[in-house]
Parts: sequence; structure tokens; C-alpha cells
Amino acid sequence: MFALLLEALIDLLERAEHSRRDAYLSSSVDMCELERRMRAIETSE
Repeated sequence: MFALLLEALIDLLERAEHSRRDAYLSSSVDMCELERRMRAIETSE
């Protein structure tokens, strides 16, 4: 039971992170800024 709850919590956290990243990237004004932000995210992981 605990393992299922933990797995569900991890799934929710991952979805929230993806949603946050999508919102952040969609706020980019132009393609150069989008590419710069994507590189910054990839290097920070």
C-alpha cells in the first residue's frame, strides 16, 4: 500500500515539474530565447 502511494506521489511530482517547465518554455518570446532556456534546463539537471 505504501509503495503504491509513494509511486503515485512521485508521478504527481513529475507531472507538476513537466507542467512547470512547459509553462516556462511557452513564455519565451522568440526561438533564440527558447533554445537558450532549453539548454539551461538541460545543463541544470
